[in-house]
Amino acid sequence: MINVHFLKRFLIISLIAISASNLPSFAAEYPSKPIKMIVPFAPGGGNDAIGRVIAKNLTEQLGQTVIVENKAGAGGRLGVESGVKSDPDGYTILLISNSYAANPSLFKINFDPNKDITPIGLIAKTPLLLAVKKDLPVNSVSELIQYAKANPGKLSYASSGQGGISHLSTELFLKQAGIQMTHIPYKGTAPAITDIVGGVTDVFFSTTGASLPYLQAKKIKVIAVSTNTRSAVEPQIPTVAESGLPGYGVTVWYALVGPKNLPPEILKKLNLALTASVLDKKTLELFKATGDVASPSSPDELKSIIFDEVNLWKKVVSEAQIKVDSAQ
Repeated sequence: MINVHFLKRFLIISLIAISASNLPSFAAEYPSKPIKMIVPFAPGGGNDAIGRVIAKNLTEQLGQTVIVENKAGAGGRLGVESGVKSDPDGYTILLISNSYAANPSLFKINFDPNKDITPIGLIAKTPLLLAVKKDLPVNSVSELIQYAKANPGKLSYASSGQGGISHLSTELFLKQAGIQMTHIPYKGTAPAITDIVGGVTDVFFSTTGASLPYLQAKKIKVIAVSTNTRSAVEPQIPTVAESGLPGYGVTVWYALVGPKNLPPEILKKLNLALTASVLDKKTLELFKATGDVASPSSPDELKSIIFDEVNLWKKVVSEAQIKVDSAQ
């Protein structure tokens, strides 16, 4: 007589064994169709430019077309949520930057920024340049801090938008320096840098690519870079930390993530392909021209960066009492 319990146990074990044996072959076949890379911003910006370069290189590395899908809206939150909630099969990946880590402190989001993703790897890092209008009588961070303390309420600072990285980076700077400035938010980097050049505002933590042409034309002064190390593009410019505000450091970064539960074999393939894409000779030349630094990483390194920045911007937003329009 057949033992029913033994038979059930045998069937369960057999099914598990069959499923497990299929995993390597599934990963070995990946990718077998085009991959979608969601860029949560409109075409033409910094995120989009980097996304398209990496998509082209990943296409060559993986042997399948990687298609960029711009999904703009709500400060990048629409695209991010779409990527985070996609199927964990490796066919939808998401480009993120600092805003991913800042938005949970600024808006209500419907996912956990640490637990609901699978970090794939970093792409690049770049500093913000601390620019001041040409006729402001300061030439270093220490002089800027002294001037602000001697002239309370006189200085204004531009940002590329309420709650954006330039806004948060400046608020962190002001908090650590113990000074105040009036915030003038703009809709994007271009109008913000234009008004620094025109002398309308006094200070702006600008992206490297936007401010370099004006620095080289001597239409603005750049007194420091935001990162912990000097820029390879303009190594003569000191860091904020070494020129008057020890301990300060902000890095703009770009990275790739997938939804949580991405299979380990697929994650490994994507990380290796991303590393090769970032270190491609043409990509390195492009990054050098824009001031970006190729920064391939392991998934665990990226996981740590995201965790630390979520906590950092949460503190900055809370202490500065930053509020943003939920429709932004």
